[in-house]
Amino acid sequence: MKPCQNCQAVIDEYILDKQLEPLRELTVDDFNVCSDCATVVPDACVECGGAVYVPRSLTGTPDYCPACRSESIERTGNDPGWHLDTVSS
Repeated sequence: MKPCQNCQAVIDEYILDKQLEPLRELTVDDFNVCSDCATVVPDACVECGGAVYVPRSLTGTPDYCPACRSESIERTGNDPGWHLDTVSS
């Protein structure tokens, strides 16, 4: 079991997997945080209407879920960033 990068608690993979269920194709293996430190906002993605994960480095809720952001990068070659009005390089 890995420790949470944020609070150093042991990651309970069962609880985190249940919390991440609304995020398409993501599992506990994609995160190094515990369920208390993972923030998931349901119905927030502007592309698919699914849940988004709020990275610890962000203060606002992202407009794109990680899956839609990744699909956009694959489709267009450009990263739309987390928000509609920004583009990551």
